Order: sequence, then structure tokens, then C-alpha cells
Amino acid sequence: MYGKTRYGLVQYAQESEDIGTTEKFFADLSRYVPSFLSELLELKELYQAEGYEVGYLQNNLRNLFDQCFIVTATWGLVLWEEMYEITTNLSLSYEQRREIVMAKLRGQSTTTKQMIEDTAAAFSGGEVQVIEDNQKYHFIVRFVGIKGIPRNMQAFIEMLETVKPAHMSYSFEYTYTVWEDLKAKMWRELKTKTWGQVKVMKGA
Repeated sequence: MYGKTRYGLVQYAQESEDIGTTEKFFADLSRYVPSFLSELLELKELYQAEGYEVGYLQNNLRNLFDQCFIVTATWGLVLWEEMYEITTNLSLSYEQRREIVMAKLRGQSTTTKQMIEDTAAAFSGGEVQVIEDNQKYHFIVRFVGIKGIPRNMQAFIEMLETVKPAHMSYSFEYTYTVWEDLKAKMWRELKTKTWGQVKVMKGA
């Protein structure tokens, strides 16, 4: 397995988290003992040296604990991806990779309208409606909680292909700002933006 998932991704990623010195993780051990002990030169030097190592160990333990949860995992995401048979893409951000894992987790059960809505919401970060057209074996995924095309759409499409019934087709509908939404806006709020930015502006 040399150079594959277990070594090439997990170990390399973990080592990249540890780059740096231990100074920034210093734990002041002298505060746990009486002052007459911490002021002794020999013990003071001992607490100083051990403080760096203890602090560094505490940081690594917190980091390890974070990998146990999808929402905080970083280098450990590759293990979550392996568990849910997701191809690791290191060009994506941690947040994007978490969205993919969360969507796959939600899509483990029988495919339903609610499950597709929850999966789509995990990718878009906003409310999603699924409009069914059973006579045509088709459904529409309408993104209503976020304007414009959600990021990570390609990954969502790939996920949707794995969870939807094979005989069903689908299409997408996106929400954009319309002129009616801009009536309450002041010109100074809009003059520095392009129309492309205004179309997906939050709060419009």
C-alpha cells in the first residue's frame, strides 16, 4: 500500500499538520505547583522544558479528537472518504470535502424526496426544494436558500447520480436577484458591484 491511501494520503497529511516548533503550544506547568517550588532554579528549568512537550502533546490530542467528527476533521477526512467509498480529491478545500462526506452519509438510506432535499442542502448550504413529476419520471432540484449556482455542483451531481433511482431524470433551477428585489437598495450599495455580483447578492 506504499504511496496509496493509507500511507500517501493519511500519513503525509498528518505530518503536514505538525510542521512548526513546539513553542506556540507551551503549557505553563509552574502554575500547578506552589510558588516556592516553581521558583527553584532546577525545577523552573524542568517545568520550562517539559511545558513545551506537554503543550505540544495536548495540541496533538485535540487535533486527533477533531478527526473523529466530520465537521472538524482535516487530515482525517481521507479516512471518512475511504469509509464511504468517496474518491479523495486534495484539490478541494476541507469544507468542500466535508460537504461531500456529509451528503454521502445522508444518502445511505432509501432514496426519498426528503433525502434528496437534505443531500442538496448539505452541498448548497441553503434550503432546497424537490419538485416531482412522476408521470415523466423526472424531478427538479430548486435551490431557494442560496442565489446563483452553488459551489461544488459537480460533486453534488456525482452524488445525485449514485442515490437517485436509475429511471429518473432531473434538472436544476437556481434563484437570482430580480429588479423587484433591488427597490429597497441604495445606489451607493450597488454602484461598486457588477450585475453578475448583484444577481447572487445576499439579502437582495
